[in-house]
Amino acid sequence: MSLQSGLEAFKKGNYQQAVELLEQFCRNSGDRNSPDYLSAQMWLIKAYQGTGETEKAKILCQKLMMSENPEVRSWAEQANQSFRNPPATQSSAIQKASRAATTGVKLAMGGVGGSLALASGVTMSLLFGMVLVLGLSLVFIFGSQDPLSGLAIAISITLIFNVAAFFVSPFLMDLTQSWLYQTRWVDLTEVENLSPETAKVIRQVCQQKNLKSLRLGIINDQNPTAFTYGSLPNSARLVVSQGLFTYLDDDEIATVYAHELGHIVHWDFAVMTVAATLVQICYLVYSTARRLGRGGGDNKIKDAMQTAALVAYIFYIVGTYLVLYLSRTREYFADHFAAETTGNPNGLSRALVKIAYGILEEGSRAQEPSRLIEGTRALGIYDPKAAASTGTAYRIASDTQKIGRVFLWDMFNPWGWWMELNSTHPLTGKRVRALSTYAEQLGLPSEFDLGRVIGEGKNLNKSKLYGNFFLDVVLYGAETIGFFAGLLMGTILWSSSQNPGFMLGAPLIGVGLGILIKALVMFPNYKQAPATDILTLMSDPYASPLRGQPAKLEGQLIGRGDAGYKFGSDLKIQDRSGMLYLHYASRFGPLGNFLFGMKRVQSLIGEQVGAVGWFRRGVAPWMDLIQLQSQNGTIVNSYHRFWSLILGGGLITLGLFMTMFLSR
Repeated sequence: MSLQSGLEAFKKGNYQQAVELLEQFCRNSGDRNSPDYLSAQMWLIKAYQGTGETEKAKILCQKLMMSENPEVRSWAEQANQSFRNPPATQSSAIQKASRAATTGVKLAMGGVGGSLALASGVTMSLLFGMVLVLGLSLVFIFGSQDPLSGLAIAISITLIFNVAAFFVSPFLMDLTQSWLYQTRWVDLTEVENLSPETAKVIRQVCQQKNLKSLRLGIINDQNPTAFTYGSLPNSARLVVSQGLFTYLDDDEIATVYAHELGHIVHWDFAVMTVAATLVQICYLVYSTARRLGRGGGDNKIKDAMQTAALVAYIFYIVGTYLVLYLSRTREYFADHFAAETTGNPNGLSRALVKIAYGILEEGSRAQEPSRLIEGTRALGIYDPKAAASTGTAYRIASDTQKIGRVFLWDMFNPWGWWMELNSTHPLTGKRVRALSTYAEQLGLPSEFDLGRVIGEGKNLNKSKLYGNFFLDVVLYGAETIGFFAGLLMGTILWSSSQNPGFMLGAPLIGVGLGILIKALVMFPNYKQAPATDILTLMSDPYASPLRGQPAKLEGQLIGRGDAGYKFGSDLKIQDRSGMLYLHYASRFGPLGNFLFGMKRVQSLIGEQVGAVGWFRRGVAPWMDLIQLQSQNGTIVNSYHRFWSLILGGGLITLGLFMTMFLSR
């Protein structure tokens, strides 16, 4: 699409068409500093205003205010004045709920997130215990004659390793930040120029908590995020991206900084550094013991090493989930600290939603996922994998009730709880729900009226929610269940007929049947797939990561879905309601995926397409692609269930053949 076609649509008053044409032109533009690209951005601000999308116009205007082109920067600064006092009739942005008149009011958490001290104490004690047991086992395996000396060696090694990691890791992080993201260290004055309320919050917390040398950093990236790291509170680093100032208002930015200050005050980075190090020691012991257990020498020592490796691996898995639990708990407490410090829990709720929206918007403009967002996923204030659903809702909805509906899955679908076990962050809906309880304690209306959303959630069909969940969990292990069922059946038949074919063939038949049954549930009939949009799919509280929901979407392919992978075969589709990842599968397996990513994907980006596939909902929603059809007749077929049918049918055939052949 040309810039001229977008300008002509604008001049004719076709603002919606102008927005679509100008957005597409900007996405396809290779040079972000060219006069045509900058001109398109300026006209796009006017087109957004014409369609009533004031929030988008404001965000884009703030970006242009940082342009290297002085004329564009001057124009944007003048245009920004029109957003200072917007007309009362505009409703494209969320209508802000009020905030508390005073700050520092103590707020009860009501069991949300558990006990910070208990979570930290139990987790750290268990992790230290695991590492101590493993250290002792290795010392004793090598024949220590003095148990007390062995104990001292094990404790010393553990302490030295952790202390070194504790103090050295922040400096390694500094080098990494500088190299990967070009972090710029700033003083409080510059932060105050960008967000006056934030500077007040920083001064207030530093004075109350006696923090003296907080280091502030800004990364020149428009993806909104914030994180902190360090060893001691007085040497902590608090880093945010430029996108935080672009997408969030002053009071919202202040709540994000308060959240990160909560991590510093609670020593979260220190606790998490030690906890993560202990888990890594478990893995180090596992890998070392496994390698020694495979070597030559005394069989007793080899057996002991293999046992130690198994125990270490179990400790590593358990420790990983303990650290994830601890991380989620500390996020809840950082949110709580921000609510108390600013008296503005609604501001943080709004900030979380806008951060999701900003990640989604920046993702729609880039052909590859952000290296910053992917690289700081565990550190950041928000899990970018969860941004799609929340950001999609905010993208088109001025009604906060519509945004709240996407939280139904987070709060009531048992898959949400299951998926959260593997996440460093609580699901967004649960965080917003907790913040809403703080707003109620302060006598404030809730930003997203979650009372009504919770009421709707309580009326959901519980038998459908939990019945499908438990059935899906069983189906996840269908191949294993089929194997053991086949083995049992084969044993019974063999005992009565003495035919060895039953012992070998029946388990293969069982695995094949398990694969086919699972495939039928995962990939149901799609011939009558309904036409829908992305927001509707994400608002379905019954959605499952296993039970595919046939759907048909109309939108534009805007880039690859594989982070940092130049030849990735997955795609991103965007319609007027949001963005979704499309997962492609070649009939030729991984090699076919690679060739498709190398030869076809780039030519498809920018195309208007119709996509048919199976929608799935996890922390990050996606669609397993069946077919893409573009307006110029290009057709792409994807074969997700192809290999399931081939493998399942092949195993059944092989099992029957072995049963019949060995019976002769």
